[in-house]
Amino acid sequence: MLALMLFGILDANSKGLSTEFSAAQALLIRHGTLLVLLLAARMLWQGAGGTLWSRHPWLHATRAFSMLGSGICFFIAFRHLPLADGYLVYFTAPFLTLLLARIFLKERVPRPAWIWCALGFAGVIVALSPQLGQGDAGSITGFAAAMIGTLFYAVNITINRGLRMEAGIARLILWPGVVGVLANAPFAAAQWVQPDALEWARLIANGVLAGAAAVLLALAFRYATAARLAPFEFIALPWSVTLDWAVFGNAPEPAVILGGVIVVVACVMSERAVKRGQAKPSGKT
Repeated sequence: MLALMLFGILDANSKGLSTEFSAAQALLIRHGTLLVLLLAARMLWQGAGGTLWSRHPWLHATRAFSMLGSGICFFIAFRHLPLADGYLVYFTAPFLTLLLARIFLKERVPRPAWIWCALGFAGVIVALSPQLGQGDAGSITGFAAAMIGTLFYAVNITINRGLRMEAGIARLILWPGVVGVLANAPFAAAQWVQPDALEWARLIANGVLAGAAAVLLALAFRYATAARLAPFEFIALPWSVTLDWAVFGNAPEPAVILGGVIVVVACVMSERAVKRGQAKPSGKT
């Protein structure tokens, strides 16, 4: 829940920066900040965060690229959308996570959880239907970016669960940091806009927020299944609506509120269904 609070602040800050800076520049500074912090910590405390070597390099590489894709897509999405609208698309992540956890992690998902997932998707459609019906090109671009970013995000948190046996957090910062810097540097250089002192502080703050949130989320998935934890992501709903209204003056439309209520109810009931399913005895003696 703390990770999701930090992600909400990160996205609100990113939305404000998206009008002045390209996604590549913002993400280059974000990932560069992560690497600097990791290097500084290991210089002060030898071996801080654990080993940098992993027996699962391909999983870490896939996680790093999924984090990069999610970051780029949501930066673009919030350039075109209010926070609340973008988050409603993101709220399909718990249901995508259930599917990915079932396919790749072989985690059991009870049938009622799938039924509540379907209701959750229906809530998203209710919330987004007025904007999609208007056919605004900017909104459609924003929604498409948010949907792709959500898929990347679901892949990321599924891999977090797959890496649960690895101790330490250094690898969780190193791999995304290196991939993010290398991938964004050429594009950032071509579109560079010189930040002022306050903008530098906000861009660097994004790195701190993103790093702390990503580590907290990865640690959470070491201790509980994706099916159990994914629904808790709906705690971001009040954060997105509050920040959108307070910072950007975007009062939520009635359809957004109705769709959000449907999605949150579906989330809670899906989590309860998974919990009951995991508590049932296997029947073996």
